[in-house]
Amino acid sequence: MSSVLFITMAVYAGLCLSLYLFQSQLIFFPSATLSTTPHAFGLHYEEVRLRSSEDTEIHAWYIANPATDLTVLFCHGNAGNISHRLETIRLLHELGVNVLIFDYAGYGQSSGQPSEAQLYADAQAVWSHLVTDRGLRAEQVVVFGRSLGGGVATQLATEVEAAGLVLESSFTSVSDMGARLYPMFPVRWLVRIRFDNRSKLPNVRSPVLIMHSPDDNTVPFEHGQALFELATSPKQFFIMSGGHNDGFIVSGEAYRSALRDFFLKVSD
Repeated sequence: MSSVLFITMAVYAGLCLSLYLFQSQLIFFPSATLSTTPHAFGLHYEEVRLRSSEDTEIHAWYIANPATDLTVLFCHGNAGNISHRLETIRLLHELGVNVLIFDYAGYGQSSGQPSEAQLYADAQAVWSHLVTDRGLRAEQVVVFGRSLGGGVATQLATEVEAAGLVLESSFTSVSDMGARLYPMFPVRWLVRIRFDNRSKLPNVRSPVLIMHSPDDNTVPFEHGQALFELATSPKQFFIMSGGHNDGFIVSGEAYRSALRDFFLKVSD
């Protein structure tokens, strides 16, 4: 009996150690190959390459819209790369804003390796590019984060005075998500990668739009509701339709209208 207990405890300890050591592989799923470009949707774009650290070059696309002064800095989710977000790029362009979408370190044509700190540095470098190289004012930039990108966007919004912050299908923290997915493990003790929107969002002073679907099968709707409650700045909540990856499409014109109205409010 004692040997069985010992083996069980050893296996459990080994699984806990694996969760601690290999978190990056459980969170980041980059793809190096760009499958297409905005040209596929008839959009003119500019290739952007900039440094986020001494050994990391970030690749981005800038899609201009001459009808506006408002720019959306888009932080995508944890898988793929920017070439898998063309539907989003087209939608935002049709809503009449400029778009700068970038790949985190290790994603697409960006060099380096992803980590929580590195993703924060990547977003800060892109922000600096917009306000320094392109001469935009902070109040002309909306920071938009979808899913994991919500953690990146929220951190950036605590560091800068953006025109607004949009969080779509995002979570309160990796710890909260991990505790839900792996209830048999002491996840809150093991987590090193946090993306702690729960503690950071109350520090954001920009207007906030939270968008989430009750049918989200990846990040529970309750996370979106909690984020809305945590936001202390002027805030709005839009209830989407559809799943985690297709909600912005399934929600159709209602989704577009919610974003359009928010962009108009923050650009006044």
